[in-house]
Amino acid sequence: MKDAPDFNLQDQNGEYHSLKDYRGKWLVLYFYPKDDTPGCTKEACNFRDARADIEQLAAVVGISKDSVSSHKKFSDKYHLNFTLLSDPSHEVIEAYDSWKPKKFMGKEYLGTNRNTFIINPDGKIVKEFIGVDSKDHAEEIISDLKSLQS
Repeated sequence: MKDAPDFNLQDQNGEYHSLKDYRGKWLVLYFYPKDDTPGCTKEACNFRDARADIEQLAAVVGISKDSVSSHKKFSDKYHLNFTLLSDPSHEVIEAYDSWKPKKFMGKEYLGTNRNTFIINPDGKIVKEFIGVDSKDHAEEIISDLKSLQS
């Protein structure tokens, strides 16, 4: 297990959150490419719909390089019931090794990989999901949280 990199980023309401705010709790920290795109919307709504089951086990926090105002629109549009953090400089995304070369329509660029990390109450990464499938991810997280906490 390795220490989860710290962060101090603004959420969709302009409030700052850091890793230490979650000390003593389990945390599901997920990275996604862009607000209001098909895969990212599917993943966020999947977490939203599973909130009742997940919140008994862990807090959920999403991070992308989109702005605070973009996160606010995205959160309001889909009635998201968890925190979205804005990392426009992608420092935290890079710290979690989620900033990678990507290809789209024959062009290469750097962007955010769809990765999720389960962080235990001591701030250690205990599980990593790299290149996540957005549609059934919340169920997989719930299952793993239950087994990690038993």
